[in-house]
Amino acid sequence: MFSTPVIAAIAWAVILGGAGGLLTEIGAWYKNLRKPSWQPPDWLFGPAWTIILGLAAWAAVLAWNGTQTQGDRLIVIALYVANFVFHLLWSPLFFKFKRPDWALVEVVFLWSSVFAMCVWLRPYSVLASWLIVPYLVWVSFAAMLNAKIVQLNRPFGRA
Repeated sequence: MFSTPVIAAIAWAVILGGAGGLLTEIGAWYKNLRKPSWQPPDWLFGPAWTIILGLAAWAAVLAWNGTQTQGDRLIVIALYVANFVFHLLWSPLFFKFKRPDWALVEVVFLWSSVFAMCVWLRPYSVLASWLIVPYLVWVSFAAMLNAKIVQLNRPFGRA
């Protein structure tokens, strides 16, 4: 009933969403950070990521179905693997290690991986490329929020 690309795309989204949730501790440290007035409420992040990762999973299936060669399929796999790694790294840097400054450096790699998906999926499916745009917008917003939190709360890493 479900093809391997569909199962892989669903697993990609579920693992990233689940890991992101597990690695995000909204504890006293986070609550005590100074944050900009334009930060969305904490409850919005879960639903936003669910929608964004669902759209990105759909994009993966569309792009995969649009590939013609093994080389094309390897490009799609490489894009999603790179994004998986960079997406997965951000939350522990920010929340577990309590280093928004390190997360700010890492978010550049995450943003670049999402941008690469927008560009490199387009030859396989224009719709897939567009389905990644909300992810790019959200990571762009998250990067600005991360930068503002660093600005308002530095220095980090001191006892």
